[in-house]
Order: sequence, then structure tokens, then C-alpha cells
Amino acid sequence: MALVFHCTSCNWLQRKTSPMNRRYSPNIRRGATRCEFRIPVEISSPADRGSLAVPSHKVTVHDRQRGVVHEFEVPEDQYILHSAESQNINLPFACRHGCCTSCAVRVKSGELRQPQALGISAELKSQGYALLCVGFPTSDLEVETQDEDEVYWLQFGRYFARGPIERDDYALELAMGDE
Repeated sequence: MALVFHCTSCNWLQRKTSPMNRRYSPNIRRGATRCEFRIPVEISSPADRGSLAVPSHKVTVHDRQRGVVHEFEVPEDQYILHSAESQNINLPFACRHGCCTSCAVRVKSGELRQPQALGISAELKSQGYALLCVGFPTSDLEVETQDEDEVYWLQFGRYFARGPIERDDYALELAMGDE
């Protein structure tokens, strides 16, 4: 199968060509597209993954917040979160860009690659933390979801949303209230 894109230059030329020029340009017809870009595309489903060269790995996610365990296959070239969603598995997420810690997990076994995981520090990555939204499995993988505030506290030394108010924040609120 191929995706077909019509050449915008030819379409522009057709609109700009006057009737006088058309009689000297027999290849340009009203409403006709002169060229097309054809890009070959493979359509695949999880059922025919065995015929592709990309290996798949079994991913097991222990969802602590919901108390369930999910097991599913993920090709090495797909994000874990996207692959789970395509298989009707709901996992925690927020930004989908690797910038927050909503989809943070702790790796129990296996390995993954996450070059775009900006939401967690290199130190936390070295301790086994990862982000599902930008993680690619490189082996069979077992992970456990984490509380977003816990990961944020480990990284920045303070809570993000639900944690206790820090002393400095409390003093600032008091100072603002006196004005």
C-alpha cells in the first residue's frame, strides 16, 4: 500500500496558468494533477508482528494505585504507554511527552530505553525509575507504577501536588495574608 500526496507545486501552477498559456502547455489540464509522491507504507496489526523484523517484548506492569497487574506485548520501536493503550490497557499518564512524573515506574526486572525522559533526573534513572510514555522496551520488562508525588519528592526534595506544605511555603502564605 502507498500513501499518495499530490504535488502542491503542480496544483499551484494549474491555478496560476491562464487559458492562453494552456494552449501552449498540453500537459497541463484543468483539474488534473501532474505528479504525485508515493510513499510505501506497511500496515500491520499486533497479529502479524511475527513477520516484521522488530522484536516484541512482554511487559508486566504492577499498577499499585488500582491494585491490578497488566501483561502485554510491546514492539521495541513503540512507546510502552501507546502500545498499552492500543490494547485497551489503562495506565496513568498526563503529558505524554516525558516531562512529568505521572507515568513514572520503578523497574523490577528487564531493561528499557528512554532517551526523551526529561521528567526524571539521570540519578533517578540510574536507580531504576522510568517513564512509560517515552519508554521503549529492550527486553522483557516488569515494572511497578509509582506515586507522582513520591517521585517528584525524590527528585526535587518537595512534593508536587498532594504532599504537605513546606515550611517556607507556609511562611510565604502568612506574609502575603498580612498585607
